[in-house]
Amino acid sequence: MKRSTILLLVAIAYTTCSLSGQTSAVPEIQYRSVPDFFHLPADLDFGEVSGVAVNSKGHIFVFSRGNTTGPAYGAAAAQLLEFGPDGKFVREIGHNLYAWSYAHTVKIDPQDNIWVTDKGSDVVVKFTPDGRVAMVFGRKQEASDDGTGPLKQAQPPLPPVDGLFRQVTDVAWDSAGNTYISDGYINSRIAKVDKDGNWLTSWGETRKTIFMWQTVGTIAYKYSTQQVNSCARSSSMSRFRQTQEPR
Repeated sequence: MKRSTILLLVAIAYTTCSLSGQTSAVPEIQYRSVPDFFHLPADLDFGEVSGVAVNSKGHIFVFSRGNTTGPAYGAAAAQLLEFGPDGKFVREIGHNLYAWSYAHTVKIDPQDNIWVTDKGSDVVVKFTPDGRVAMVFGRKQEASDDGTGPLKQAQPPLPPVDGLFRQVTDVAWDSAGNTYISDGYINSRIAKVDKDGNWLTSWGETRKTIFMWQTVGTIAYKYSTQQVNSCARSSSMSRFRQTQEPR
């Protein structure tokens, strides 16, 4: 299966958001359906697939809301699976990881590191190509803490806290190795950390700027123009150059 065919699975989820506001005719995306491409072990099934990514070797990474454990409501549902270019199952990465709660996206950086965002635990995890945890951003609520539970949309919005996320959604990288994190459903902002994981800045919060984002769902970096591109429900598509990071 071609890389472009696989990544189509991810693109479909955000088609409406990314194309809103365009009035010109949009060319049709050519694709080829490959039924039963993935070969799962007999005791393993996909849950609701929320993210798909491909590395430089053609290996396919599927972030699925599977391996469900817990009560009927609020159960943990996140599982990261790797497949070869031929669809054969290779391994599960991060089995029963503490950060797993509610799968959202998986991305592969230029060095083939594997990045996942978990909307339920408010955590971003970077795995090495070997599948070992290299960095963790954000912090999951502790099970023993008083008041632990699902986050709510407060009015007026709560001020964001540097280093912490509220229902994080996606990641992207620039040519210097900096990481951009869309902190998505509650904070509705973009955060930036350097290649060593140090927090640099964030922007887009309602209380800090004029931007009135709601649910920053996805993010990408355009190397040729040094632009950060984000997609949010309230503003369709927003673009920022690296030098344009209001604080």
